[in-house]
Amino acid sequence: MSYASLSVKDLTSLVSRSGNGSSSTAKPPGHTRPVKVIPLQHPDTSNDARPPSIPFDDIFSGWTAKIKRMSLVDWIDTLFPCFRWIRTYRWNEYFKLDLMAGITVGIMLVPQAMSYAKLAGLPPIYGLYSSFVPIFVYAIFGSSRQLAIGPVALVSLLVSNALGGIADSSGELHIELAILLALLVGILECIMGLLRLGWLIRFISHSVISGFTSASAIVIGLSQVKYFLGYSIARSSKIVPLVESIIAGADKFQWPPFLMGSLILVILQVMKHVGKVRKELQFLRAAAPLTGIVLGTTIAKVFHPPSISLVGEIPQGLPTFSFPRSFDHAKTLLPTSALITGVAILESVGIAKALAAKNRYELDSNSELFGLGVANILGSLFSAYPSTGSFSRSAVNNESEAKTGLSGLITGIIIGCSLLFLTPVFKYIPQCALAAIVISAVSGLVDYDEAIFLWRVDKRDFTLWTITSTTTLFFGIEIGVLVGVGFSLAFVIHESANPHIAVLGRLPGTTVYRNIKQYPEAYTYNGIVIVRIDSPIYFANISYIKDRLREYEVAVDKYTTRGPEVERISFVILEMSPVTHIDSSAVEALKELYQEYKTRDIQLAISNPNKDVHMTIARSGMVELVGKEWYFVRVHDAVQVCLNYVQSSNSEDKKPSFLRRYGNNESNIKNSSSYTDLQSSNTLLKEPLLSLEK
Repeated sequence: MSYASLSVKDLTSLVSRSGNGSSSTAKPPGHTRPVKVIPLQHPDTSNDARPPSIPFDDIFSGWTAKIKRMSLVDWIDTLFPCFRWIRTYRWNEYFKLDLMAGITVGIMLVPQAMSYAKLAGLPPIYGLYSSFVPIFVYAIFGSSRQLAIGPVALVSLLVSNALGGIADSSGELHIELAILLALLVGILECIMGLLRLGWLIRFISHSVISGFTSASAIVIGLSQVKYFLGYSIARSSKIVPLVESIIAGADKFQWPPFLMGSLILVILQVMKHVGKVRKELQFLRAAAPLTGIVLGTTIAKVFHPPSISLVGEIPQGLPTFSFPRSFDHAKTLLPTSALITGVAILESVGIAKALAAKNRYELDSNSELFGLGVANILGSLFSAYPSTGSFSRSAVNNESEAKTGLSGLITGIIIGCSLLFLTPVFKYIPQCALAAIVISAVSGLVDYDEAIFLWRVDKRDFTLWTITSTTTLFFGIEIGVLVGVGFSLAFVIHESANPHIAVLGRLPGTTVYRNIKQYPEAYTYNGIVIVRIDSPIYFANISYIKDRLREYEVAVDKYTTRGPEVERISFVILEMSPVTHIDSSAVEALKELYQEYKTRDIQLAISNPNKDVHMTIARSGMVELVGKEWYFVRVHDAVQVCLNYVQSSNSEDKKPSFLRRYGNNESNIKNSSSYTDLQSSNTLLKEPLLSLEK
C-alpha cells in the first residue's frame, strides 16, 4: 500500500472548502488513498467594508449598553452600594453578629489608630480622626461588607517619609500636608475607579509587593525602637542610618521603658498567637492592643516612672469641618499619593475581593476603589490623613462573623465615643505601649515564608522579591518601589517579547500533537516541523519568533522522527490556536517569512487560527498569498496532507518541483511507520473524518 501522490492542483481540489462545512474527499485518477480533512471556512472580506473594531469602541459600547439596561434600583445600588445589603438585611440573624464584630474591631482600632498616627509623625488624635469619618463614609459608598478601613502601618510610614523632608513633624505644616495628602489620594482613587483603571496595577508582581512590604515592616519596627530604648534616633526610611543612630546612642539606654515595652510586646504576641490558634479564644486577638494600653496606662498612672514618656494631652471632641488651606505642596506630594493609591488597590481591594468570595457575594474592584476614594476625600475635610483597608482588622471582622457594613458603623460609633469621653484618659498612655502595638502589628508583615516558597517554586520571582526588599531597606521606600516595579515590568516585557514556542510531536496511537520536550514519547515526521506559538504575535515578538523558526529548520531531533529519510525540512506547520491576536507588523513579517521559505523550497501551512486572527490574515491578503489549501482546522489534517507530499516523492510525474530532492527508495516509503500510524489512529479514536481510505 502506498500514499496518494497529489499535485498542487489535485491538492487544491482535495481540500476545496465546501459551503456546508462537511469534510471533503478527492480521488485523483490513478490514486487509491485520498485523505479526508475538515474544511476550514475562510472569512469573506470582499464585501466587508467595515473597518476592524477598535478595542476602546468595544469598551464604550459595552458601557453604553449596560447603562441603557440599568433600572432606577440598579443606579441606586451603583451609587450607594450599602443599599444592596440594607434591602436584604435580616435583623434577627445579622444584627447581633454585626454588633459584636463592630465592638471587637472598635476596641482593636482605638489603640492602633493612635499608634499609627505616631508612626506617621502626627499627634495621636489624628489617628482617631482618620478612623471616624472615613469609616462612616465607606459604610455607605464601599462595596465590601467586611473590610475594616482606617490608618495602617505601611501608609503611615509612607506619610512620614513623604513629609519628613518637607516639614518638621512637630509643626502645623506637617499636619496640614498629611490632610492634603488624604485629599490627593482620594481624588486619585476616585479617578481610577471611575475610569476603571485598577487593572494597571496587575503588572506589579505579587513578589514585588511582598518584598516591599517585608522591608517596610523592618524599617517600621526599627523606627519604633526609640520608645523602647529611651532615646531619640534618626528619622529615616533606610536601615543603615537607623542602625547607626541606634548604636551611636547606646550610652543613653534606659531600662524602665525597655522592660515595659518588652513586657507589653510579649503579651501582645502571645494573645495574638493564642487567638489565632484557638478558635474559641479568637477574641484575645482583637483584645490584645487594648490589653497592652490598659496595662501600660495602669503602670504609668500608679508608679509614675519619670523615664517613661507619655502621650500627653489629647484634644477632646469630634473633628470639625475644614478645607485644606494651601495646595502649594500638592505637586510634591503627587508621587506619594500615587504610591498610596497603588497600595490601596493591591492590598485593600485584594482583601475586599477575597472576603467577598469567602462570604459569597459579588464585588467590583473599581467600585470598591471609588468608595475608598470618597472616604478619603470626605475624611480629609475632617482632619483625617490617608486611610485604607487593614488586613489584621478585616481578618478580625470576618472571623467575628460580620455580615454587613453595619459592623463598620458600630466601629465608627465606638471611635466617636472615644473622642467624646475617653481622651482625658489617653494622656497617661506610655509611648512604649503604642510602639509595642505597632511592632506587634508589623511583625506579621515580614513574609519570610513567601521568600522560602518562591525560592522553592520560582527562582525568578525570588529574585524579584530579593531585589525589591534589598533596595527598599538600603535605598529607601521610593527607590525600592521604583526598582521593584521596574524589574517587574521588565520581566513582563521580556516574557511578551520572548514568548514560549514549542515543537510539536504526535503522541503514539493518537492524532494528538504535544510539546516534544514535555512528552518525550511524542515523535515528529521527517521533512515536517510543527510549531506552536503560545502568545499573541505582534511587533515586539515577531523577530524572536522568526529567529526560532529558522533554528527549527536545522535543529531536528533525528531520534524522534519517523517517515522516509529526506534531506531537509520541506514543510513548516504553524499551530495558531493559542494565538489570541496578531497585528499588522506581524502579518507583514509572516509574509516576508513565507517569501523566504519559498526561495528555499519550504511550504508554510497554518492550523486553526481563531476568528479575529483569521480575519486579520484574510484582510492582509496572506490567505491568497499562501494558498487557501494550506490552511487547516487541525494539525493532524495538515500533517496528513504534508505526508502525502513527502510520500509521493517516488512519483516523478506528479511530484512538485520543490520535492524533487527526495530519494526514490521504495522500501523507505512502504516500510515507513508514518503510514501505519495514520491508519491505526482511526481505529483507536473511531473518528470517520480522520480515516484514510484504502
